[in-house]
Amino acid sequence: MQPFFQGIVFGLMVAISLGPAFFSLLQTSVSNGFKAGLFMAIGISVSDMAIILLSYLGISKLINNPDNQFIVGIIGGMILVIFGLVTFTKKPVRQMESDKEKAMRIKPTKEYNPLTLAVKGFFLNIANPFLIIFWMGIMSYVGTHYGLEEQTVISFFTGTILTIFGTDLIKSFVGNKIKKYLKPNIMIWFNRIVGMILMGSGGFLIIRALYDFFPW
Repeated sequence: MQPFFQGIVFGLMVAISLGPAFFSLLQTSVSNGFKAGLFMAIGISVSDMAIILLSYLGISKLINNPDNQFIVGIIGGMILVIFGLVTFTKKPVRQMESDKEKAMRIKPTKEYNPLTLAVKGFFLNIANPFLIIFWMGIMSYVGTHYGLEEQTVISFFTGTILTIFGTDLIKSFVGNKIKKYLKPNIMIWFNRIVGMILMGSGGFLIIRALYDFFPW
């Protein structure tokens, strides 16, 4: 059970990191509710499992090639910039809750597609090469301390993934609960801030990929 509990610790490290997926998950749950955040969290966890599996199979040799790092950085950066631009321009829909209260509330911006949200969470998460490097580093750690026996690897990363998914559900729950306190103008600025974070992260990845690849 030691690998399992240590996996939980590393899962908490990932959960508290403020990456693009974190802000997008929070924004989605605020805009569309807890269930929308749940589907996006599923996509995030699936992408983590995919990276872990590829790391286990030796993908680190491929990623360590400078040419491949350039491609990963450019594609990942473009994905983040596109998602950020869409989020930045998104506006909430105003709705009167009742004639008596005359209070402005936030309602879902549109009917969401669970599969679309899961795919969005998958690509937002996997587009971050720093996370890929992190998981590969963790795989090296597991191999050094416990060996890469199948049972040990499954035990360690089961604890990690369950922890990440559980904390993502908490983030979605919190986002859904605070939305009733957010007025439309606050929601607009919230979308803009999240969008700028995503676009900034994407721009940084592209610039870094270009800087590392081309001689200056």
